[in-house]
Amino acid sequence: MDFTNTKIAFSMKSNRDLHNARLLFTIIESKTAVRVIKVLTNIALKLGVPLAWAVKPTLYRQFVGGESLEECAKSVEILKRYKIKTVLDYSAEGGSAPEDIDRAYNETIRSIDYAKGKSYIAYTVFKPTAMCNEEVMKKASVDSTSLSEDEKVEIDRFRERVISLCKRAHDCGVRILIDAEHYNTQEIVDRITEEAMERFNKKRAIVFHTLQMYRRDRLDYLKSIHSQSKERGYIPGIKFVRGAYMEEERALAAEMGYEDPIHATKEETDNSYDMGLKYVMENINSFELFSGTHNYESNILLANLIDSSSLKRDDERIYFSQLYGMSDNISFNLAAEGFNVCKYVPYAPVKDVLPYLLRRAEENTSMSGQTGRELSLIKTEIERRRDGSSSSLTQE
Repeated sequence: MDFTNTKIAFSMKSNRDLHNARLLFTIIESKTAVRVIKVLTNIALKLGVPLAWAVKPTLYRQFVGGESLEECAKSVEILKRYKIKTVLDYSAEGGSAPEDIDRAYNETIRSIDYAKGKSYIAYTVFKPTAMCNEEVMKKASVDSTSLSEDEKVEIDRFRERVISLCKRAHDCGVRILIDAEHYNTQEIVDRITEEAMERFNKKRAIVFHTLQMYRRDRLDYLKSIHSQSKERGYIPGIKFVRGAYMEEERALAAEMGYEDPIHATKEETDNSYDMGLKYVMENINSFELFSGTHNYESNILLANLIDSSSLKRDDERIYFSQLYGMSDNISFNLAAEGFNVCKYVPYAPVKDVLPYLLRRAEENTSMSGQTGRELSLIKTEIERRRDGSSSSLTQE
């Protein structure tokens, strides 16, 4: 598998797109620049200063598909031309007010309905904390017996929303990913997701549970899901990610006085992720798999596991995935080799998606080598196209 083929990797991007991406990743490479941008953006948001003029041609253009489902359609169609499918991700990050929850719920319903019958939209997704007050979720995860009557009602409503979204997905024949949350919120998400999988995954996986493999307990949890699913007669949908909240999780564990739930080293996390892939692939007749990673070795491992298992590369039970605007060298080269690939394509109005965009910028800065790798590949492709143009002119 050659992830250095930049001609394939950036086949979707114009020269202008590449130059914009180079400028953006050059800025993101600086932690100081990202911190300053975050502070200024938060101040502007509090003061109600319009930011679309600055954000849309830069961060937004790189990492977001559009402001609405309809505007997102163009990005989805372009990906489709390159045999890459889409995960529709409504990425507005509001609060826990009832109107914010209603908006997130209704937009997720719209995304499911929009995806119905469109084979090039492989999944929809939602974030559980968008469907409930996060503080109540924490309380329910730690000790459900301590909930007040109002909090019990809120948790019941949360369960009803999740089950309702999964039922809508099931009725529409659309697979749905339930994202992972922080350690102190995840237990209630686990419980309800297991219930939804048991209910809607009888013939195939519609509901997908997300396991953050930087957690030390997730490999054993995967095995327990497998055992439970065999007893209860359902097919678990499993989405693997490494994990998104490492620094926050360590700080929370120290503050609250419980054991750090995260693997001590990156190597241990990498091993946990790869062991999860191997376990599911060894039992693929009992699972469906969504592998969400930008890690070269894990993507190569899964590709090799598919080939060594004599499975078709486009087996509908197995998908690779990367974020829109990142690691195109992985996504496009895997797709060119015939594997199932989808991109997480966020959409939301500019002001609502800014927290997501800032997190993407911070993650690129903190991920070891990620931004440098992106920049190196972009520069290589710019030079390749420049040299190709020069050769053409010389020949003429």
